[in-house]
Amino acid sequence: QVQLVESGGGLVQPGGSLSLSCTASRGAFNSYTVGWFRQAPGKVREFVAAHRWSGGYPDYADSVKGRFTISKGSATNTMLLQMNNLKPEDTALYSCATTRVVRSGWRDVAQYYNWGQGTQVTVSS
Repeated sequence: QVQLVESGGGLVQPGGSLSLSCTASRGAFNSYTVGWFRQAPGKVREFVAAHRWSGGYPDYADSVKGRFTISKGSATNTMLLQMNNLKPEDTALYSCATTRVVRSGWRDVAQYYNWGQGTQVTVSS
């Protein structure tokens, strides 16, 4: 079973950037899609981005399209989320997870498993 660990969160000013990492500490991402989700206090967990490990085109929530980029990292079994032009509304706990469903299910949180503990992102001046 894949175990995921997120890192890279922190405090950043509006307009700043952060790069999050999702690393599989046990197992591999082969044949999985890796998704990033976020959850702000008092809100439900929402889809951010997803990318199939074997390739293809990623998918992004409209709220982050053009600002966030999901990609495979240079390290083995690492999926990155580069976040640019951050806004206060991006403040949340960011988590990654895996799924084997086809693209049409990528935005459905119920389709994911192997959740990591998350990394906090706070955007504030």
